[in-house]
Amino acid sequence: MAEVTRVSVEIAGTEISFETGRMARQASGAVVVRAGDTIVLNTATAGNVRDVDFLPLTVDVEERMYAAGKIPGSFFKREGRAGEKGTLTARMIDRPLRPLFPKGWRYETQLVSIPLSVDHVHPYDILAMNGASAALMVSNIPLPTPVGAVRIGKVDGNFVVNPEEPDLLEDADLDLVVAGTEDAILMVEAGANEIPEAEILDALDIAHEEIRKLCALQRELAQKAGKEKLPVEEPQVDEALYEQIKESHGAALEQATQVEEKLDRQEACSRVEQEVLERYAGDPEAEDHSERRAAVQLAFDKLEKTFIRQRIAVEKKRPDGRAADEIRPIEIEVGVAPRTHGSALFTRGQTQALSVVALGTLREEMRLDTLGLQTAKYYWHHYNFPPFSVGEAGFMRGPKRRDIGHGALAERALVPMVPSTDEFPYTIRVVSDILESNGSSSMASVCGSSLSLMDAGVPLKRAVAGIAMGLIKEGDDYVVLTDIAGVEDHLGDMDFKVAGTERGITALQMDIKISGVTFDILRDALDQAHRAREFILGRMAEVIDAPRAELSPHAPRISSIEIDPDKIGLLIGKGGETIRALQEEFEAQIDVNDEGQVLVYAANGEQGDALVDRIRTMTKEVEVGDEFDGKVVKTTTFGAFVELAKGTDGLLHISNISPGERVDAVEDVINKGDELRVRVVEVDRERGRIGLRLADDPAIAGKTAEELTQVGTGDNGARGGDRGPRGDRGPRGSGRPRRGPRDRDRR
Repeated sequence: MAEVTRVSVEIAGTEISFETGRMARQASGAVVVRAGDTIVLNTATAGNVRDVDFLPLTVDVEERMYAAGKIPGSFFKREGRAGEKGTLTARMIDRPLRPLFPKGWRYETQLVSIPLSVDHVHPYDILAMNGASAALMVSNIPLPTPVGAVRIGKVDGNFVVNPEEPDLLEDADLDLVVAGTEDAILMVEAGANEIPEAEILDALDIAHEEIRKLCALQRELAQKAGKEKLPVEEPQVDEALYEQIKESHGAALEQATQVEEKLDRQEACSRVEQEVLERYAGDPEAEDHSERRAAVQLAFDKLEKTFIRQRIAVEKKRPDGRAADEIRPIEIEVGVAPRTHGSALFTRGQTQALSVVALGTLREEMRLDTLGLQTAKYYWHHYNFPPFSVGEAGFMRGPKRRDIGHGALAERALVPMVPSTDEFPYTIRVVSDILESNGSSSMASVCGSSLSLMDAGVPLKRAVAGIAMGLIKEGDDYVVLTDIAGVEDHLGDMDFKVAGTERGITALQMDIKISGVTFDILRDALDQAHRAREFILGRMAEVIDAPRAELSPHAPRISSIEIDPDKIGLLIGKGGETIRALQEEFEAQIDVNDEGQVLVYAANGEQGDALVDRIRTMTKEVEVGDEFDGKVVKTTTFGAFVELAKGTDGLLHISNISPGERVDAVEDVINKGDELRVRVVEVDRERGRIGLRLADDPAIAGKTAEELTQVGTGDNGARGGDRGPRGDRGPRGSGRPRRGPRDRDRR
């Protein structure tokens, strides 16, 4: 039996252990990471060599519902494709590791993380990120350095390393995931509640100290149980060939890279590239043609990259002619799709996002069948990147991992500003379709989403804008770029997306491709991003500076009222008859919970308001001075019982039926079924008595509630709540209304 190796370290008072040699021993590398009762199996495997010009790396996170003691909620009761949490975790594993693989690595490589046990205290994503790196370190795959990851939360005003999951859901103002090596930070992913830039830098500094401990632990594990690494030959540029291409086509290529329009620049560079390949790749029929062509391509790519990076970093000239801190022209429209509940078209340069809002009832919440504690979402954002947005043709088969990641980032940016369901009882879905793209489409979708939500009348606390920052560093020369275009992202050293309000950051995503990014550079980038964000927010405010006061006429009307929980049965009625009758009468839907919150869903505002008034009238406590349009439900020798609300009657004494005249029999003046306008002049809750007079009775006209109490009913103690059953409904009363089944019939 293979030897089991285990190492551990304490991070913020919690032991994190790495173990190899017990599970998945046929994988190239397998490490089980544990914190508390959360356990994640991580494997790294190298397959066959592929003849491709990219890194063939695949990262999969396979959530097993048994890890949380659950059975999958799908029809098949089996896990299907990866959910959003698993996909986002896979992306966080991939992003810091991918740049570290040696150039020329062409083995098909797969990293798999499977949560085996989840304790709902220690989130599994951080363990999976560390475990994937550790699995590579003990495998035969030549990763040059380990990558550690930690989470920083801000709970009750204090930074917390690896906070517990309940704190993240309930009290955290910051959820910051940081990955890096012993020397540098490589990746940042954050959601925040308007956190200032200076605090973000403090949190990154705290995170890096803990990352160093985790990297040291992985090195220790690799020394004890690591395998011999596979050889890899990094491709070398043929310097002689490079100089030849530079001499013959350098001027043409340099001119092509300065074309400002994206598609025109790509076409110009492609023409030069084709000429170079035709001249230097040799005879297509020759045996060594493929090798020669690859060498020419490598030299050409280096030359193109050198021209662009040198011009930006040293000469401070961007491909499209902008200054380093200049934002491309912005165009904004709202209300572009009239039948939707809210819409906005946000265009920045050659990047364009159409964001559309759909409002629904709380029953249309997104149900989450995951390993986490969160079970539902009332606000979410979806991002779509069709191939036509970059002038290409391709398959459209549902969202890709990139789409899910960008959608989650834009969602995270808006979450702190979206009202709670108590303030705005709607489910909210925002969809951003990228219609044109030349860099920073995710931040365009943040701006578009904020605008469309305000156009829909969603009471956002403040508007949110986003900007993507870049970095080009050549030796000691560097430049931080605002609003990066696609080529600057592709050939640059950093992609730093920052979203927030005028008060602070709400979302952050950073990927760094080099190790020389200092905190001074990050500080400059955050400061430049802050100025850009303020500029964009100003442009957005010129078009719409506050949420609309009214919802779209096509949006459902949802009203919320609170009633006494003891009156819930009254609202529902026997066997649910009352609530069903109300829904049919007003063509609406009514939901009520055990705390007495009633939600009314109506097709339009008029019906909704009328239904709310009816429910309020039905369930309010009757007070002296209240007036009602009631129906006579029973006559007796001493008066008439008038229904004030469902389940509540009052007594109009015979002496008050016709003021100033003697009435020998009640039926001489009024009959069952008559409708009367009455006013309450007495309420005796202990005896269940409500005394009434006609609203136009001169004896009570203009009197206050205190004066009405003195007037009384004139019935010498006749009771208004227990004098006669109506059909099979039993006694009727004011102080103790009838109540129907609460659990079985409430919906």
